[in-house]
Amino acid sequence: MSLIIAKFGGTSVADYAAMSRCADIILANPNTRVVVVSASSGVTNLLVELTQESIFEERRIKLIKQIAHIQYQILDDLGRPQEVAARLDTVLSRISVLSEALSHNRNKATMDELLAQGEQCSSALFAAVLREKGETASAFDVRQVMRTDSHFGRAEPQIELLAILASEHLAPLLPTQRIVTQGFIGADENGCTTTLGRGGSDYSAALLAEALRATAVEIWTDVAGIYTTDPRLAPKATPIPEISFNEAAEMATFGAKVLHPATILPAVRQKIQVFVGSSKEPERGGTWIRHQVEDAPVYRAVTVRRDQTLLNLHSLQMLHAQGFLAETFATLARHKISVDLITTSEVNVSLTLDKTGSDSAGNGLLSEALLQELSQHCRVRVEDNLALVAIVGNRIASTPGVCRRVFEVLEPHNVRMICQGASPHNLCVLVSESEAAQVVSALHANLFEQ
Repeated sequence: MSLIIAKFGGTSVADYAAMSRCADIILANPNTRVVVVSASSGVTNLLVELTQESIFEERRIKLIKQIAHIQYQILDDLGRPQEVAARLDTVLSRISVLSEALSHNRNKATMDELLAQGEQCSSALFAAVLREKGETASAFDVRQVMRTDSHFGRAEPQIELLAILASEHLAPLLPTQRIVTQGFIGADENGCTTTLGRGGSDYSAALLAEALRATAVEIWTDVAGIYTTDPRLAPKATPIPEISFNEAAEMATFGAKVLHPATILPAVRQKIQVFVGSSKEPERGGTWIRHQVEDAPVYRAVTVRRDQTLLNLHSLQMLHAQGFLAETFATLARHKISVDLITTSEVNVSLTLDKTGSDSAGNGLLSEALLQELSQHCRVRVEDNLALVAIVGNRIASTPGVCRRVFEVLEPHNVRMICQGASPHNLCVLVSESEAAQVVSALHANLFEQ
């Protein structure tokens, strides 16, 4: 039997009506045996605020009440089944205990456990909605199988161990029931709760699909697939019926919010096709991401990723010398910093860093310790309030005329960095945050609307 893993984001499980629509999508396909859910819309943001330093007691209590209101409203619409009510009571009590503990000791492990509670609520509620519709379904604690390292806030999954644990604990349940589990969270070897970083629910679904040898992953969100760009920036943007893994990886990496950047990696490894569609309007179809596609145009989409940081490093040691870049990247690696784009000259190197996925609690990437360590062997300058705009497609590096069509649009704008040639699938420019929307709109008009 083909196995499908379906993932539903926060807006798709925001309330009882949304959960009921998603349950109908699940029930329409008997091959969908595993359902991965995010926290109900708004809950994770409230939990993140609970982790912040110097939060007043009055505000802490108000935040917990807001979380309880969201979850208990769904419970009320379900008719308050006793076992689910007891589960929610336990989770909400745990939120109170953890948030109180954080007010005295800002421990990252405690933060991750607190942030994981939203998915505990939504998975219990969604399984109850399926049972209400007559389906055999249960909530499964993904921490039994999603083994990670202990890098709290941005944990890395242990792929081989995940596959073994999923085969032992999860696969035997699938023939007789639908399993609802949590995205975004896991556990280290000591059983401590970890999180995969903001947006990690997509990644969780793909990792489970890889571990269980699924044939497809369905990502159900609030838009009908992946568009040529954000329709809010370019009203003439159109949905893309199918794209390749390479194109999707570029789009996810460079800002297409429909898909988490890491999602595509397990799918590529196992050639698992991915579907992106709207849980509100499933009849509209969506986008299929496949290993091979029939049409591979030069221009596929324009994406934007905001809140970027440009790290400029200057050192005369680079001049006709060896080892400077190795030392720089070793320093960044020690601090768990991932570099996106890089350009170099004789005595300068510029790196872009993505702040949007810093960690689950939204903590920044550039710590004082990192900056001090870099300053020991070069002069460091940090620029913020930047946005990365990417033209994604095929054969971009080898197609004449691409740069001309892009640069004629960029002429009125100040471009801080250009990267092109390392991949045949993208051309990236770094611009001011304030100009990003105008750049995206103009590029889309020139590349897709003529």
